[in-house]
Amino acid sequence: MNLSIKHWPEQERPRERLIRQGAASLSDAELLAIFLRSGSKQHSAVELARLLLQHFGGLNPIFDARLEDLSQFHGIGETKYAQLMAVKELGRRYIAQHLRQEKIELNHSTLLLDFLKFELLGESQEVFAVLCLDAHLRKISFKKMFYGSVHSCEISINQLLRHAIHEHASHIVIAHNHPLGKATPSQADLELTERILQACHLVDIHLIDHCIVSPEGTCSFAEHGLIQAP
Repeated sequence: MNLSIKHWPEQERPRERLIRQGAASLSDAELLAIFLRSGSKQHSAVELARLLLQHFGGLNPIFDARLEDLSQFHGIGETKYAQLMAVKELGRRYIAQHLRQEKIELNHSTLLLDFLKFELLGESQEVFAVLCLDAHLRKISFKKMFYGSVHSCEISINQLLRHAIHEHASHIVIAHNHPLGKATPSQADLELTERILQACHLVDIHLIDHCIVSPEGTCSFAEHGLIQAP
């Protein structure tokens, strides 16, 4: 039988190390173990966390997993699944709150990309969304507007603009995900961005970025010089 964490030397326990050294000093498995609190008869919380990370391939797939997938592991049930989803939502709201309070950097924004990853990475189909911003580049609202297949998504530019006008947006960021593959813009993505950019000019709304999110990374059109920021 494996020794539980409470029997470990105090200086090696994840929770005590977090308090003494800070959360950044812990591995993914150790942070996940603190959340799990307990393991199973076969595994300590850290060992269970390592098994989850090995099986799913990282933290993001664990947070995006279904209850049926996680409950295959002894020690993970409805209660821990609910707690896991709560932690994920708290992280999303934490970043969203900062977007309401802080100006978005036009040339590069880790905060913006982190927020979009929280919103779009878990989608199994292509989703097109819009982030509405005020004159100070702070978040007004975020909405997933159009849903497509795994490889494509049809959108209505008129509907997109009507939504931005209704939200009294001065600036917008558009975003979509690539559920499979890389965050590399296609020719269709480039052409669509140009059409939306020109349509926004007609109604005095500034399109400041188009972001693509995928399991393999992110792409900011503004950061790569693919869109002319105002």
